[in-house]
Amino acid sequence: MKKTENIATAAMILAVSILASRLLGYVREMLLAYKFGASGTTDAFYAAFQIPDILNNMLAGGELSIAFIPLYHRIMAKHGEEAAQKLMATLLGNMGALVILMTGLLWYYADPLIRFQFPNFDEKTTQATIDLTRIVLPAQIFFITGGIIQAVLLAHKHFYAAALAPLVYNLCTILGGVLLYDSYGIAGFSIGTLIGAVLGPFLMPVLFSYKHISLKIRIAPADKNFLIYLAIAAPLMFGTTLLTLDEWYGRWFGALLATGTVAHISYARRLMQVPIAVIGQAIGAAALPTLSKLWAEGKTVELNKTLLGTLKTGIALSVLAGAGFFALAQPIVALVYEHGKFTSTDTIIVAGLTALLAFAIPGWIVQQIISRAFYARGDTIRPMILGSLLSVAAIPLYLYLSKNYSRAGIALAGEQGLKSFIIKLISKVIKR
Repeated sequence: MKKTENIATAAMILAVSILASRLLGYVREMLLAYKFGASGTTDAFYAAFQIPDILNNMLAGGELSIAFIPLYHRIMAKHGEEAAQKLMATLLGNMGALVILMTGLLWYYADPLIRFQFPNFDEKTTQATIDLTRIVLPAQIFFITGGIIQAVLLAHKHFYAAALAPLVYNLCTILGGVLLYDSYGIAGFSIGTLIGAVLGPFLMPVLFSYKHISLKIRIAPADKNFLIYLAIAAPLMFGTTLLTLDEWYGRWFGALLATGTVAHISYARRLMQVPIAVIGQAIGAAALPTLSKLWAEGKTVELNKTLLGTLKTGIALSVLAGAGFFALAQPIVALVYEHGKFTSTDTIIVAGLTALLAFAIPGWIVQQIISRAFYARGDTIRPMILGSLLSVAAIPLYLYLSKNYSRAGIALAGEQGLKSFIIKLISKVIKR
């Protein structure tokens, strides 16, 4: 398996993959909109991801490579390949055991947890949310364990598993919804999600690790390097960012409004996330291994130069993407969603939300890139503190705007909070 040395080349590989994955995601959303529209059923489907998302955030699943790659490079530089492989085996064993335990507990207590989070759901929607949660929750076992293996591949600049995993995941979700719809209804999408987590985020890294990584499992909670990893990852596990909380808030506060609100907000966010993922996530993921290696080697001048060039490219592309989504919100929504049970009224609502969210696209993309300046140095504390404080401070804003401006208020709350977050984060990087 050939290494990808250049950030631009790696970013292009990941960007193409993410774009293809998002297009598959659009197909999934189109199927959901066609068959269920914006209803209590789709509210339940999106709400069912709340507990799994929280678990993933608690274990730093989505940001695992951010905490792992800089430490992996430092250990390899100081103690060699064998010590780095030992870290991977320990992380795989310890985190694997932990995610299995926590998944079991959350599965058992799904009923009271769902009722607490979504008190305004009627009984039918509540029960559907509980059932769907219990289907998709075990997927986190495969996201976390596969993510560890994938992080090692990324550390060695092997990007193909990361490129293929989301494609397989989304394709399985679609096939589950199509093939299992007659027998299981919307649960078919959830079953497809679980199967996709096994075949994509887990199996792809395993297959691509062949001949390159020795896969071993070592359970040693007191291992020194594992404790160092926990110290680095703790802010990612227990801290929050507005990027994460905005989706959670959309579900929590949306569930307090009219039926279908959670679905409307989720449909709009799915559209808005495409340029964020294709530009911000791809560039950030591709840049992190290079930035962390430069930091480990003490090449700070080269690191800052690389970061600045990457940031300029990201900003230029993000402004164009935001303007495009604002101008074309309604035709995009109509093209993607307005079929079957998704009505023209739903199109107007979701298009309005998408246009509002378009103003936040440059900010989200900048955050994806500039946060790597901290993470490459192993500094997860300051981003966590800033993000957590702003996320908590944003709650009154969400409450006020959602109460007075309904769905649009939720979109506005995330956008305004993000501006403050980006300004403060950039100022910290400049001072450093």
